[in-house]
Amino acid sequence: MSTQTIDQNRFGKVAVVCGGTSTEREVSLNSGKAVLQALLSKGIDAHHFDPKQTDIMALRQYDRVFNVLHGTFGEDGSLQGVLDGFNIPYTGCGVLASAIAMDKFRCRLIWQALDLPNVPYVVLDDETDFDAVEQKLGLPLFVKPAAEGSSVGVMMIEHPGELAKAYPELKQYHGAILAEKALTGGEYACALLGGEALPSIRIIPKGKFYDYEAKYLRDDTIYQCPSDLTEQQEKQMHQIAKDAFSAIGGEGWARVDFLKDTEGKLYLLELNTVPGMTDHSLVPMAARARGMAFDELCLQILSETLA
Repeated sequence: MSTQTIDQNRFGKVAVVCGGTSTEREVSLNSGKAVLQALLSKGIDAHHFDPKQTDIMALRQYDRVFNVLHGTFGEDGSLQGVLDGFNIPYTGCGVLASAIAMDKFRCRLIWQALDLPNVPYVVLDDETDFDAVEQKLGLPLFVKPAAEGSSVGVMMIEHPGELAKAYPELKQYHGAILAEKALTGGEYACALLGGEALPSIRIIPKGKFYDYEAKYLRDDTIYQCPSDLTEQQEKQMHQIAKDAFSAIGGEGWARVDFLKDTEGKLYLLELNTVPGMTDHSLVPMAARARGMAFDELCLQILSETLA
């Protein structure tokens, strides 16, 4: 849908929902601030709305919602369910797709059933033979909570015996705990917008891996957009990303993360249905590579709620 032909008055009063109480609160507030400024610059009657500070029932005063509430409640289908109950249109995925994408384990079960390429992984529990997992996946490997975003809780296991020591620390998080094979051919992101895939981005952190600090606090992470993928690999990534998004019933926009092995094969890592919209974020970066300014990107995402 072209944003050039949209009457801004049709959007009505828009709540930019951000903040909340999840581990991603600060990132969400930054995303919300950027989106709010962009929408206001486009003449949208947009307003900041933080569920931690304002009763969620107050959303009934708005005509639609731009959701940048990262993490629990905003990204797991909860907010979507509330808005469906209020009959208020909102950006992004619905209840089911949001809930599935937030749970990386169950999302992967769906992808596996469709023969989409997944990063090899093992689900950990109290009965796990951690030494056997280290041998199966090889070292180094990564371990993380399945229902957190922004690399919260992600740990790199480099030496034998470390997995058993790391596991108890991750039990504080909600959902399953995953151990994943370390694929060292590169980390990539593919943004989806209105049914189209945007140019891929290769992420090259200066540290050992793309952790929370590399994503939001450091300025030495290298982003290549367009990436170093061949034309064939780029087309393949676009198709896999679309298939992965379609498999969970995704709508609107998203970011699909990939790892590549040393032989050039692409593997799905995870799917983010409420991607970051900060100055470090990847979706705005991919949109710029396509010639779309940040304010136009925000308006395009919001325009999906008019459908």
